[in-house]
Amino acid sequence: MTDGTGGTERLPGRERRRFPGISSRAYEHPTDRSALVAARKLTGFDTAVKALSGLLPERSMRLLFLSDSVRVSDQQFAHLNAMLRDACYILDLEKVPPMYVTQDPKPNAMCVGMDEPIIVVTTGLVELLDEEEMRAVVGHEVGHALSGHAVYRTILLFLSNLAMNIAWIPLGSVAVRALMVGLREWFRKSELSADRAGLLVGQDLQASMRGLMKLAGGNHLHEMNVDAFLKQAEEYEAGGDVRDSVLKIMNVLPRSHPFTTVRAAELKKWATSRDYQRIMDGHYPKRHEDKDTSIRDSFRESADHYSESVRTSKDPLMGIFRDIAGGVGDVGGKLRDTFTGRGSGGGQGGGNGTQGDGRANGSDGA
Repeated sequence: MTDGTGGTERLPGRERRRFPGISSRAYEHPTDRSALVAARKLTGFDTAVKALSGLLPERSMRLLFLSDSVRVSDQQFAHLNAMLRDACYILDLEKVPPMYVTQDPKPNAMCVGMDEPIIVVTTGLVELLDEEEMRAVVGHEVGHALSGHAVYRTILLFLSNLAMNIAWIPLGSVAVRALMVGLREWFRKSELSADRAGLLVGQDLQASMRGLMKLAGGNHLHEMNVDAFLKQAEEYEAGGDVRDSVLKIMNVLPRSHPFTTVRAAELKKWATSRDYQRIMDGHYPKRHEDKDTSIRDSFRESADHYSESVRTSKDPLMGIFRDIAGGVGDVGGKLRDTFTGRGSGGGQGGGNGTQGDGRANGSDGA
């Protein structure tokens, strides 16, 4: 394992499993890959990527971080440097990406770059998290680098700025926003993948949960509870009616990240899965096998995931989709009654009261 700091290689501070030759497919969320493939199917997407690669101010961005941030090394933020090397060692990423700490009170981290990835963390994040929580975040960003996410994340950042600059051009703005919708959907799924990579690096589920809670509620762990936090995700998914389901979709569309409670629930679910246990036991797809993987199989896996999500979801809108698939006839009536507030007399009063509480709590959680 090599890096650009000239320091000696460091191994993990405590005994952690290492995953030689691991492919990013081992931890990628099924919809991560499918969302990216879907984005590439958008008309003109490949052409836009090729054109943007020459337009993006990547060299300027690298110079900006070099000149106005602190580069992590053995001499600067040495504890972060050790975490970075550990993460690359565990995930077997040969070239350690450069990492910078930038002054910003908002807790955040990112992995960007068209040619080679660079990792940036804010001072707000460094000050918020303890060592094991931060280790999971560094592993999260190294997971982005291993998956090759940095290219498309950089494009999305560029398009976000471009959309604001050309908002006065109707057709141009529409075209850019269409690309952004597809990229944001993929971006959110890529965060779920990177959360899994962070868990593989930190190998401490409680630390990952604590970090996500702090991102949601700040440095007040004595006032928070993991089980209660996860219950918020359940309440968010199941609460309300179809109107709330539509609002959930509208709320998430402009976001680059999934909601924090949802991320925590997704990670907890994966941590208890057979897939995670197999990786920890040393059984996982290898990088040298990537060229032989089937795109059709990836789509099938993603389709199976969506199907299972619809089947098990408690969201009211997903319930209607199940009814449609099951051949229930009065779907239109259900929708009409939902949006007009009509329904059976006894059920309506109690139902509306419960839904109102669910919506209020969902809003508080977001």
